[in-house]
Amino acid sequence: MHGVIGGTLARSARTARSGRYLLGTLMTATVTLVAAPLLCLPALATPWAEHHRRRAGVLLDRPLGPRPRALRRDLAWLAIQVAIGVPAGGVALLGLGNLLLTLVVGVAWWAFPPSDPPRLLLLGDPVDGWVPALTLNLAQFLLLAALAGLALPPLARAHARCCLAVLAPSPTERLAARVTELTRTRADVLQAHGAELRRIERDLHDGTQARLVAIAIRLAVAGQSLPQDPDAAAALVRQARAETEEAMTELRSVIRAVYPPVLADQGLRGALGTLATRAGVPTRIDVGELGEVPAAVEAVAYFAVTEALANVARHSGASRAAVRVAREGMNLSAAITDDGTGGADADRGSGLDGIRRRAAALDGTLRISSPPGGPTVVTVELPCA
Repeated sequence: MHGVIGGTLARSARTARSGRYLLGTLMTATVTLVAAPLLCLPALATPWAEHHRRRAGVLLDRPLGPRPRALRRDLAWLAIQVAIGVPAGGVALLGLGNLLLTLVVGVAWWAFPPSDPPRLLLLGDPVDGWVPALTLNLAQFLLLAALAGLALPPLARAHARCCLAVLAPSPTERLAARVTELTRTRADVLQAHGAELRRIERDLHDGTQARLVAIAIRLAVAGQSLPQDPDAAAALVRQARAETEEAMTELRSVIRAVYPPVLADQGLRGALGTLATRAGVPTRIDVGELGEVPAAVEAVAYFAVTEALANVARHSGASRAAVRVAREGMNLSAAITDDGTGGADADRGSGLDGIRRRAAALDGTLRISSPPGGPTVVTVELPCA
């Protein structure tokens, strides 16, 4: 019984959603027809086409990415929208309008003149009393509702698919957009690589190299002082040894920034487990079966999780976090979730922009879901091929 009721409610909701879509289509098609000279302008044609594309994507529950601008395609959609939008919307208006009229007749039949009672659209019988209002009129309402349920959802989906097909970029346009994207990411990679090399050079020059020079000087002085003052030479050797240990620490820090040794020692699974113990908030790590992952992908995934957890500790106000890393086909997916205040945005200069650039360098993607009030989910997908 509950299944039947649930199925009926789901079909009713789908019909209502399709009806709203088609009525909106009728309205926009009418606007397109009336304002065609204005909408043919490039500044208006593309936003108007994008409006229809977003509506179609929502109806079909398809995620839509950006598309290259194609004015000729947008103008073609304006003509097609008028040609198919007006008839499709008219069908929805006719069906839903008669449903509404049937409801009005069933309740207010007595308000019509007795000499001219309302008649049923499909059955043709007059409604001149409560008996036909509650029987024949109800039968007509159920029949119209069934027809609407059968006709409106496929009609709305057909219109939406036509919209997405017309406005979809051609293979040439997709290739051009891909080349543009690769050019941009290559420039970002070169810029990030240059900045990383300058940082490593600065760390080595100002830190490790300076300490090694100081060690060499102390050892040289110790060698000269050894015959005359063995105690002073021994003190200089002890100082050189201490600075050697500090230089090794600094050198390990530089190496860790290039490729964390924990990845080489423990792999990504072990490295993330170690990272969780140092996170600023309690963090649960869940690593699925990863298979063979290239070293560059492991490094980017590790840095992404490290930076995301650092952001959680510094900015989110979260009480706990979770990391889920799994292999999904040819991609490695890392999802970092926290229960903080939300509002994370990679465009505001946070460490998330660095994650995005690192992922783009491997042709990967970064997705952020962070509504005000949380939760925040940062997902990095990296190709392993």
